[in-house]
Amino acid sequence: MNPQLSSSSFLVFVFVFVFLHSLKPASIYCHPLDPLTPSEISAVSNIIKSSHLGSSKSLSFHYVGLDELDKPDVLAWASTHRWNKAAPPRRAFVIVRSEKKTHEIYVDITNHSIVSDKVYEGFGYPMLNFEEQEAASALPFDYAPFVESVKKRGLEPEDVLCTTFSVGWFGERKQGRRLLKIQCFLTGDTVNFYARPLEGVTVVVDLDAMEIVEYEDRMVVPVPGSTGTDYRAAKQKPPLGPRTKPGIIVQPEGKGFEVDGHMIRWANWEFHLGYDVRAGTVISLASVKDSEKGIFRRVLHRGYVSEIFVPYMDPSEEWYYKTFFDVGEFGFGLLAAPLEPMTDCPANAAFMDAYITDRDGLPIKQSNAFCVFERYSGDASWRHTEFGIPGQVITEVRPEVSLVVRMVSAIGNYDYVIDWEFKTSGSIKLGVSLTGILEMKGTQYTHADQISGDQHGTLLAANTMGVYHDHFVTFHLDLDVDGPDNSFVKSKLKTVRVTDDSSPRRSYWTVAKETARTEADALVELGAEPAELLVVNPSKKTKMGNDVGYRLISHGATAASLLSDDDYPQIRASYSKKQVRVTAYNKSEKWAAGLYADESRGDDNLAAWTARNRVIENTDIVLWYTVGVHHVPYQEDFPVMPLLSGGFELRPANFFESNPLIKTPANKLVHLPNCPRNP
Repeated sequence: MNPQLSSSSFLVFVFVFVFLHSLKPASIYCHPLDPLTPSEISAVSNIIKSSHLGSSKSLSFHYVGLDELDKPDVLAWASTHRWNKAAPPRRAFVIVRSEKKTHEIYVDITNHSIVSDKVYEGFGYPMLNFEEQEAASALPFDYAPFVESVKKRGLEPEDVLCTTFSVGWFGERKQGRRLLKIQCFLTGDTVNFYARPLEGVTVVVDLDAMEIVEYEDRMVVPVPGSTGTDYRAAKQKPPLGPRTKPGIIVQPEGKGFEVDGHMIRWANWEFHLGYDVRAGTVISLASVKDSEKGIFRRVLHRGYVSEIFVPYMDPSEEWYYKTFFDVGEFGFGLLAAPLEPMTDCPANAAFMDAYITDRDGLPIKQSNAFCVFERYSGDASWRHTEFGIPGQVITEVRPEVSLVVRMVSAIGNYDYVIDWEFKTSGSIKLGVSLTGILEMKGTQYTHADQISGDQHGTLLAANTMGVYHDHFVTFHLDLDVDGPDNSFVKSKLKTVRVTDDSSPRRSYWTVAKETARTEADALVELGAEPAELLVVNPSKKTKMGNDVGYRLISHGATAASLLSDDDYPQIRASYSKKQVRVTAYNKSEKWAAGLYADESRGDDNLAAWTARNRVIENTDIVLWYTVGVHHVPYQEDFPVMPLLSGGFELRPANFFESNPLIKTPANKLVHLPNCPRNP
């Protein structure tokens, strides 16, 4: 054997091995938008505890999340990362409380150091954590006046359960204390304690001191009974409801999508699936492949649920403060529910975990926080039957198949189901579904005929009132339609009269396009006038000369707030009067109700940002869309409400040269077991 040849062959082998190794999928490296890993969360915690804050006995963690790279840096990395051997530097943004102060801390994880530590001096407080809510909920049971209130209602303390509610803001001039209200319920022989409130009792807790600072037992109202409230299958008795036969999705060729770290690839889509303890699901770098051009084209840089405003419509002492900001006060991701295979998600779903932090900054695993699956709706993506050609009947149909990313957040009594659905047509459909248990009020009434005057809810059962309320779910949508410089266009439909006898017609409608120059021009109240709403890239044209764009289509649930502008909850959520807003891109403008939503005052929210009236034409913009529901409860919503759904769609509008599905191959007919063959 020739030694020199052997050595040369070895060098060639090494070169080829190294080259091929460099072509491995990007998941072997840390994507800059990946959520913090458990080891990174632990490192962040240790870095902060090793600082001057470590000696504080009151140190508590309220937010630990990724401080993502600036957009240009992310895009630069995404275009070249396959050739890099090192991940970009990683930083975390952390909010802690210590000695009754709120600290905003940026941590350099890569270099194991604190970049900055700033004490926040403004209004509002950070998101609540689990441990302090649990501790506050236990306080009433060692408080003599509360124990006496329970006994005078003829109840046993061991059958009572208490939970936490944010207090809001109602005109106080000074910041005051970080407070929480406690409401208590009777459990007994049902797990549906929300249906059995101890009405009339108000408990106020100072969270920093962890003590009860106010208490009132204003009235005794009958506690609703437990009959018919339990929703567990084992507790149901005949006659039972309708029964459907089980079904299952069968994919003979296996799953059609690929999960590569946090990158998801399916059909003509690829995107990054991230997670934030406040927002929950975060979709980034969503791009759709243009088959004609053979390239992926950008659509959505970053999208997530920014805030959920839920005001109740009962002004009484025990209810007026119930005007919640579920994302900023309680954490949409913090309360992600573990998804159940075969029920929450179909058999063909893949599941992904997430990690949150506890009060001490340590990582906690949330199993099955997301599921990803292909949806076979039984509908057509397009079809046509032609009878007009003599001697022929031509039918072409293509089935609708889409990819769904699902998360459920169980925020107290309500469960929110959020679906990001990607369609082969290039559409992204957002679904918001409400279910769970109503917020119920104890009342003297046992029949609707007893109610007179202005009422604040629907009588659902004896002594049980379902209170009127709203849900406003606001999405942050940083669209980059074929690039970052976009414009917002309102294509208004207007009626034109025919007055010159040029046609037997007397009227028609046409489209008048208006490009929003500033943020004030882009405020939209849906339904006020017929219009097509688009985000376009004015520097990109189709072959026909049309602006490349995406269209916003509402799918129901378009309510806007009815509260008066000077009402304190409305001041805090002043953005909820318009369903559509557009802002100039600013990395710090992430949360529609402000970074500090708890006891906020509306001085740092989406409406305040748009009031700056920045230029938004042909620049990097963010679309904000609010799904709104005025919820009048009905008896069918008791004891657990069926799914109530709404949403919207981002649909290509002159983005492609023609229907991108026209060349989609027809599916082959697959004969499955127990399926009868056609004769």
